Amino acid sequence: MPTVRRIVVTGGPGSGKSTLLDRLGAAGYTRSDEAGRGVIRDQLAVGGVALPWADRALFAELMLCWELRNYRTATGGTVLFDRGLPDIAGYLRVEGLPVPAHVHAAARDFRYERRVFIAPPWPEIYRTDAERTQSPEVARRTCEVMAETYAEYGYELVALPKAPVHDRARFVQDALEDR
Repeated sequence: MPTVRRIVVTGGPGSGKSTLLDRLGAAGYTRSDEAGRGVIRDQLAVGGVALPWADRALFAELMLCWELRNYRTATGGTVLFDRGLPDIAGYLRVEGLPVPAHVHAAARDFRYERRVFIAPPWPEIYRTDAERTQSPEVARRTCEVMAETYAEYGYELVALPKAPVHDRARFVQDALEDR
């Protein structure tokens, strides 16, 4: 079976994660789509209620399914993940909801590369949209909780620089080559 390097990029909303992963995808890396945005788009399309502003626990369950599928469908080579399973535990914590045992088990048992890239809050680029409705303060708090959550699951966090996307992409590429 081919070796898979599962690399996570996490952080708060609006910190440039997806833009960075789009750039790295254009450079030839395989990448996942962010579960939260995907679930929101799908739920809006079908009139569903698994939305962060309607049923946060159900929203988390669908994100869990999405992330497990992302994890399982990653094949050989390096795969970049726009968030990972520990993000679901972090999301529940940010929302003040309990983390069910099965979410904890998924985050604990389905492992990514030890080094996880974290995008710090970046108010200068933060924008809301139809799928990102959080305030900059919630975005900052989300980043803090994601850092705590990933550390609790035994990951080493590598902060991304607040730099233009091409510099951020080079930073990630250099870090991946250093391994």
